[in-house]
Amino acid sequence: MSESTERLEARALLATLATEQADPKYADIEGLTTLELARTMNEADASVPAAVAKVLPDIAAAVDAVADRLAKGGRLRYVGAGTAGRMAVMDAAECPPTFSTDPELVKAILAGGSAAAAGAVEGTEDDDAAGAAAMAAEHIGPADAVVGLAASGRTPFVVAAVREARRRGALTVGLSCNTDTLLSDAAEHRIEVAVGPEVLAGSTRLKSGTAQKFVLNMISTISMVRLGKVYHNYMVDMRVANSKLAARAVRMIREITGAGAPEAEAALAASGDHVKTAVVMLELGIDAPEAKARLKKAEGRLSKALQP
Repeated sequence: MSESTERLEARALLATLATEQADPKYADIEGLTTLELARTMNEADASVPAAVAKVLPDIAAAVDAVADRLAKGGRLRYVGAGTAGRMAVMDAAECPPTFSTDPELVKAILAGGSAAAAGAVEGTEDDDAAGAAAMAAEHIGPADAVVGLAASGRTPFVVAAVREARRRGALTVGLSCNTDTLLSDAAEHRIEVAVGPEVLAGSTRLKSGTAQKFVLNMISTISMVRLGKVYHNYMVDMRVANSKLAARAVRMIREITGAGAPEAEAALAASGDHVKTAVVMLELGIDAPEAKARLKKAEGRLSKALQP
């Protein structure tokens, strides 16, 4: 089958997708009061967690595979277009401040480039050649993981990117909001969150976008848990970049170690605003250089660094 024929078939498929259907129960939303419409949307959104719950085994398998790649020095790349791509940009952008990751570890590749992050760039999602080229530009290889996101599961840019990433030996995951999709066929791991028709037919920034954010939260957060970026349920690898985060850091140090506020603040300052170092200092009664050396030997895992 030629690429042009496949694109035509993909467009024809679009009309059959559940996320594109007009649900009769939402046919009269123009006549609803604002409160009634808000309740309608809220009820629709409430169905998303249940849809995600049905595919938790698929999500877990994909996350384990992603975390394994990252633990071995690989990178994670999200690929998306439109709403899905912007969701990916947001999730990737949160990793450095939350987990002190290198900005190159988790990145989002958006059809249309950075301009598409702030607004629509028409036509770029249909450019399958650009999707494949994006993988080459990122030098995707066997060490890496690539997660393609498309509510429809048939976006040419995303499908082509995932196919090329898989050809290059990378781990591939397809996240869609329909079933039996082209994206699922292209990826090694499929995650299909079947959310059904939207309140506004075809507006996949609604339930579909919510479902994608739920799954992205799991992929990034659980991967970082597996990499030792947290301690208990504290984000001890966060960057202390402002007064709010400094207060949070001191609170974490106090809750973990039982230290008083002045002691915790002094340890944080001596550690260079590094929560894990401050905790090791207080728990083991050592100075900052020794605490940092202990963390390095423990590969950054606080629980391991605190062991006798």
